[in-house]
Amino acid sequence: MKEKTEQELNTFIEEWKGPNTKNRESFLHFKEYLAKKEAVVLDFIARPGLTYSLRAVHAEQKEKDLFVMVDVIEDVERWLSVCFFGNMITDPEERGDFVPGGLLGEDAVCFDLEEEDDSLLRYIETRLDEAYQSAAGQ
Repeated sequence: MKEKTEQELNTFIEEWKGPNTKNRESFLHFKEYLAKKEAVVLDFIARPGLTYSLRAVHAEQKEKDLFVMVDVIEDVERWLSVCFFGNMITDPEERGDFVPGGLLGEDAVCFDLEEEDDSLLRYIETRLDEAYQSAAGQ
């Protein structure tokens, strides 16, 4: 991650306050989970008032600009939407929402975390692993 981008991300995390910090903890969890993966490059794009996007790309990935986008959605309370390209993961329990053209113009599967949900968090981790493996081969 570029130094300026990392500073923006760190400032965003430090300034994230409010009654529901569980979503902040989930965001940090996904950031750390992705950062530990070999050959993953993270990027952060802030659109204040709309979304704050943590994006992960595999260094060997050629066809797509990312394999997952972890969005913090600005609302009354911040919540997370974790989106994958539909052809890079499975969703055997159908816990995600299919979004036509929802990720950089391509079909996506997104998982929304509006409150603490350890079961969904673990389920998303499995999807992260799938997308990571899929990205390595693209």
